[in-house]
Amino acid sequence: MRPVLAPTRLGGQIPVYKKAAVPVYCLGIGRSVMGGTSLLSVGAKRCDDVTWRHLRVTRGTATARNQRGRPGDAGPSARAGPKAPDCANPVTSVVLAEDSYMIREFLLSALNRSPEVEVLAACTNGAELERAIDTWEPDVVLTDIRMPPSGDDEGVRVAHRLRATHPDVGVVVLSQYAEPAYALDLLGDGTAGRAYLLKERIRDRQELVEAIKAVARGGSSVDPRIVDVLIAARSRAAGSPLVDLTPRELELLAQIAAGKSNGAIAESLVLTKRAVEKHVNAIFSKLDLPESPDVSRRVRAALIFLAEEDQIRER
Repeated sequence: MRPVLAPTRLGGQIPVYKKAAVPVYCLGIGRSVMGGTSLLSVGAKRCDDVTWRHLRVTRGTATARNQRGRPGDAGPSARAGPKAPDCANPVTSVVLAEDSYMIREFLLSALNRSPEVEVLAACTNGAELERAIDTWEPDVVLTDIRMPPSGDDEGVRVAHRLRATHPDVGVVVLSQYAEPAYALDLLGDGTAGRAYLLKERIRDRQELVEAIKAVARGGSSVDPRIVDVLIAARSRAAGSPLVDLTPRELELLAQIAAGKSNGAIAESLVLTKRAVEKHVNAIFSKLDLPESPDVSRRVRAALIFLAEEDQIRER
């Protein structure tokens, strides 16, 4: 198989053997002009349209965990080459997933300049990400929150699946939304090895690297702005007129806000009509809604519910 010559920053060339292309960026192993082993970051656009391009050359051994072993591992999987990193300062391996070309390139550029992080692959969607995780077995996954194929909270879904399939892999989720619901969803099955950062933080490379290192150790990190929003939401909820309602009463109030009669609510929630009436009266009492000839208590209760609906979701 004939190699493809890739340029180095110093003006030389490194022969790289073209392997079967995968629709993700990947790292190939090249031989430097001085005879040592080096890592060449290269990329493939698609299986049927392969374009290799040089990103950077770094010192190191083979990148996949099953090839390189852990730092200091001299077993049969370790390759000859430059000295492995000191165990006191291990390099954290990362698989990146971001569907935005500009942000993906920015992240690659920023992380490639850090001696503490080694980017193994860069993906554009959730399916590619999961294949790359199985192939490279990284220490950490750095992922956008919204990506194809779902176009919604794909990053959070992958994080949840990794709890079962790769429990030792840390996950840093990047989002442009200061939305507490996403952070709470990510941390819902445990905070260990999980971080939620706003994309504005990626301008500070060291802050991003510290979050990556934290989840690799099993720690966690949440963007300070998200914490502020959560505290503010908690304060608003504490003053909400709905705070004293039980979950069942909130459920009934939602049905009232939808315009349902007591009979329809009873049928929907599989309750007796008498039980519904009892709950409704308790709701009116807790919301301090006395009978009035001017405005129906049901209408006022529905308006209160709709005004506080966002706080109810955060609870």
